[in-house]
Amino acid sequence: MATPLGTYLLAAEAESLTGVWREEQSHFPRPERLGPAAAGDDALLDAAETQLLAYLAGERMSFDLPISPRGTEFQHAVWDRLQEIPRGATTTYGTIAQELGRPRAAQAVGAAVGSNPISIVVPCHRVLAGNGALTGYAGGIETKQALLVLEGALLA
Repeated sequence: MATPLGTYLLAAEAESLTGVWREEQSHFPRPERLGPAAAGDDALLDAAETQLLAYLAGERMSFDLPISPRGTEFQHAVWDRLQEIPRGATTTYGTIAQELGRPRAAQAVGAAVGSNPISIVVPCHRVLAGNGALTGYAGGIETKQALLVLEGALLA
C-alpha cells in the first residue's frame, strides 16, 4: 500500500495482522515467510490499510486490529511493552530493559525492537537511545522522525 511515508506491505494469517513492513526496510521478510498474496478483498487487510492511512493523516489516534506477531518470548515481552507507550511519548531501550527486570539487556531490547514485524501499529518508533537520539529504526530515521512529529513527541 502507498502511504505518505512510503510503500508498506501488510500481512495477515488467520484473523490476525502479522506484519506491517516499509518496503526496503531492514529486517524485510524473505518471500517464503510472506506466503501467497491475498486473492481479492480481505476484510482484515482492508481494515489495516484504512486505519494506517487514517493514522498517518492524523485522523486516528490508535489502532483497533487483532495482531499476532511471530517472535520469541522475550521479543513478545518487549513488543507488549511497546504497546503501552502512549502516543506522543517516548522511552529508551534501557528503560524497557529495566521494566522487564533485565537492566543490562538494553542491546537485546534494541534487537527485539528492531525486529518488530508490525511497525507503526506496535510503536517501535517511540523508543530512543539513552541520550534521546533517534537511532535504530528499521524503516529509516527519517520515517521514525516523521512518526514522532505526527504524534507530537518531536517538534517539526
